[in-house]
Amino acid sequence: MEDNNLNYQVFVVNSARYLTLTTTKYDRRKKYQPTDPKEIRSIIPGSVIEIYVTPGQKLKAGEILLTLDAMKMYTKIEMPFDGVIKSINIQKGDRIPKNTVMITLE
Repeated sequence: MEDNNLNYQVFVVNSARYLTLTTTKYDRRKKYQPTDPKEIRSIIPGSVIEIYVTPGQKLKAGEILLTLDAMKMYTKIEMPFDGVIKSINIQKGDRIPKNTVMITLE
C-alpha cells in the first residue's frame, strides 16, 4: 500500500536524479546561504590577540589583518583580496563566538 501524503525530494548527484524521503530534522535545518566576501568572520570561537590594521587602510591580498587565539592555536587572518578596511568590529582582548563579523571591507 502506497501513502500519497509522503513528501519526496529530488536530489541530483553527478547528474543522476534520485527521489527520496527526508527527515523532519533535515527539513528544519538552517538553509545554506553564501557568506559576503566583504565580511571577515570568525569560523571558530576565540580571543583576539592583535589587530594590525586600521579603518581606511589599503591592503593587498595576503597581508595580515589580525591574530586570533582559538583552541590554544594562534591563527593569522589574512586579507583575501586587494581592498580597503571599512570597519573593525572587534578590539584586542575580545572573546568572540563563532561567526562573528570581525572586519568589514569596502
